[in-house]
Amino acid sequence: MATQSESRADPCFSDMPLVAQDVARGVTRLFFRSDLFALCEVPLPNGRRADMMAIGPKGQLVIVEIKVSRADLLGDQKWCDYLDYCDRFFWAVPTGFSLEPFDGDGLGPDCAGLIVADRYDAEVIRDAPDRPLAAARRKAETLRFARRAARRLAGDLDPGLAGLD
Repeated sequence: MATQSESRADPCFSDMPLVAQDVARGVTRLFFRSDLFALCEVPLPNGRRADMMAIGPKGQLVIVEIKVSRADLLGDQKWCDYLDYCDRFFWAVPTGFSLEPFDGDGLGPDCAGLIVADRYDAEVIRDAPDRPLAAARRKAETLRFARRAARRLAGDLDPGLAGLD
């Protein structure tokens, strides 16, 4: 059954600080120019929810985790659970966020890329390493992504559909 969050009737991150919405908007613009198209707040089969998931022209899946405070970043113990569902993983932070925590072992260049964004744009500060998904996982996640995007589009066209299935 689709939930209200399956439809885009509520904007992405409506329960989050405005700065998180701004970062998502900037990342979306960056990705758009790179032929990547993202959905926000994407549930994963393991029970986690990716802040953003994007798909590229060759089927590459990218997950972005948005952090707007140092405490949120340092308290996040679940981000490794996203790595099984994407080819590349990025942190995205607002302009002015201290980048020092991303230099260490746990959040560094060997496991994640880094994007700095504001409401109007974003920049990749460090590219994410490529860890190609297995073919079966890629197929399953691509299908899940496509169906989620179509369901959200249907909800945009007819908000009443959200409660019908």
